[in-house]
Amino acid sequence: MSETKTLYVVSDSIGETAEKVAKATISQFDQDAMDIVRIPFVRHTEQIRNIIEEAASNGGVICHTLVSQELRESFEKIAKEEHVQYVDILGPMLNMVSNVTDSRPRMKPGIIHRLDQEYFKRVAAIEFAVKYDDGKNPSGFKKADVVLVGVSRTSKTPLSMYLANKSYKAANLPLVPEVPIPPEIFEVPPYKVIGLIIDPFKLNTIRTERIKALGFSGSANYTDLSRIQEELMYAKEVMRRLHCMVIDVSNKAIEETASRIIEIIEKNKQLYGNKY
Repeated sequence: MSETKTLYVVSDSIGETAEKVAKATISQFDQDAMDIVRIPFVRHTEQIRNIIEEAASNGGVICHTLVSQELRESFEKIAKEEHVQYVDILGPMLNMVSNVTDSRPRMKPGIIHRLDQEYFKRVAAIEFAVKYDDGKNPSGFKKADVVLVGVSRTSKTPLSMYLANKSYKAANLPLVPEVPIPPEIFEVPPYKVIGLIIDPFKLNTIRTERIKALGFSGSANYTDLSRIQEELMYAKEVMRRLHCMVIDVSNKAIEETASRIIEIIEKNKQLYGNKY
């Protein structure tokens, strides 16, 4: 049997892309056709020279996803000097897209993984918002970037989902006079809690429309103005006990309120650092 050769997978980032291509290629041959050796985070010409010289000494070949133009040029020069066969996986694609779009690539290693991380962070935030919506699981309050508190129909859930799509973990708690407040909310630092208040007449209109949309008719305690004022007084008292920031959402779009909340979160992250 012929001696098993080595396929070196070289990258100035993690090297997962090149390794997947290498494995897909090797899978078309006998399993022991080649050994794959991944070498990530290559940053210097000297590293490239060492890799190529090793490949030359044992008859190995190389595939790479080097993004840096300087490293790619050094690689090509040294590989030709050492007579080592190689495949530049990204180079031809970069050139083709650059020609078609008449634009230049960023040439920054690892961008795809940073995008992946941001994607998974956003998904985690959305799952968090669903799990800890409407105060149904108070254990999540301490894990949240922000906890929104307010009476019904102050946009707590829409805001939580909007913030989640911006990768912020938001929980929320409805304030109802007859429902005991979970003690966990008082264990959350005040700067992580934001109270939402609204004009009683505005809230009356919103709730009335909500009742109609659900197909109910006639008056209800839910839309009674005196009841609404009672709820808002109770909510303001709770917010005073929580020592939290309060935002009036009466005439604000979700985007406007969310933007203000994000400003507060980012400012507090700077102020409290690791405590946040």
